[in-house]
Amino acid sequence: ACVCAKNKRVSNCRMESGRCRCDAIGSGVAVDCTTLTSKCLLMKAEVIGSKSGRREKPKDAFEDTDGLYDPDCENSGAFKAKQCNGSTCWCVNTAGVRRTDKHDADLKCNQLVRTTWIIIQMQHAERNAPLNAESLKKFFTDAITSRYQLDGRYITSVLYENPYITIDLKQNSSDKLIGDVDIADVAYYFEKDVKGQSIFHNNAGLNVSIDNEPVKLEKTVVYYVDEIAPEFSMKSLTPGLIAVIVVVVIAIVAAIVVLVSSNK
Repeated sequence: ACVCAKNKRVSNCRMESGRCRCDAIGSGVAVDCTTLTSKCLLMKAEVIGSKSGRREKPKDAFEDTDGLYDPDCENSGAFKAKQCNGSTCWCVNTAGVRRTDKHDADLKCNQLVRTTWIIIQMQHAERNAPLNAESLKKFFTDAITSRYQLDGRYITSVLYENPYITIDLKQNSSDKLIGDVDIADVAYYFEKDVKGQSIFHNNAGLNVSIDNEPVKLEKTVVYYVDEIAPEFSMKSLTPGLIAVIVVVVIAIVAAIVVLVSSNK
């Protein structure tokens, strides 16, 4: 037997060819414990855990989506493009986040659209003095490359605008080499760590410490940008956004009326 250091939601751990391999709870898919487990398999294990009462269901796993759901995963660990809950179905991106309205089971999701850009926004607690931007950038770059094994070339920006910290992860499918971890998996592990729900076996989250000073994060939000724009209808947009769109349309129509009048 062996311990799966990077995923505590597993069973039946054994050594195979010098590597610790375990079965993901909920799917039974074998995972390699030397690297991150895919987000799809982790979510599936989490749903099983919350049903059995072993762990609490997280309150806000995603921004602007439907939180935790029981996903359909490929044997590779990737999300299937079409996800369903009973007779209600929707299409997701490679991060498993809904990118269409919800429909009946006849919905067609022709391809799994790639999430190429993930924006992680954090806010730290009030402080007497701002953090050192260079030290902050070094801390998060080092943490993401060592703890989550992401190649540094996929970290395109670590920006500090007191009290906001923004990390940009960009990874096109053409850039991604065999063996590279996926930015969606990295963002999921990271989000769980900063929310105190670490997936790592030792349960130790990410201790954010800049210049040997602990930093308390108060809010973390993750945004997803896909290589093809999402397909939400007007009815699923917020009233505020609809109002903005209507104002823009009215303004354009008014401008046309003015042009027509002045040409007469």
